[in-house]
Amino acid sequence: MARIAGVNIPTNKRVIIALTYIHGIGRTTAVQIADKLGIDHSRRVQDLSDAEILQIRETIDSDHQVEGDLRRNTAMNIKRLMDLRSYRGLRHRAGLPVRGQRTHTNARTRKGKAKPIAGKKK
Repeated sequence: MARIAGVNIPTNKRVIIALTYIHGIGRTTAVQIADKLGIDHSRRVQDLSDAEILQIRETIDSDHQVEGDLRRNTAMNIKRLMDLRSYRGLRHRAGLPVRGQRTHTNARTRKGKAKPIAGKKK
């Protein structure tokens, strides 16, 4: 198993798909990395040489913010909004949708499981 950016990427998958297992790398970024290093998109991780895996690792480390650093940066941005008491920060703190979605119905992912209200039934 190849280990890149602290993540064990699956060996039996294509390189493009396997790179998306790293937090912060999606399909587009994975394709850009493969193109930059001249790796064929149809190749599998198990077919890569150690030198190619090392190249991928170095490219990701130098050019992209991934995994722990990215998560920390995102958390700090949210914390900054909450400290500023901006509208978005207040919505984060209250556990409500941040980007203007309706909450009268829906929004169950952010609000959690529905709580029954006593005395509502008639």
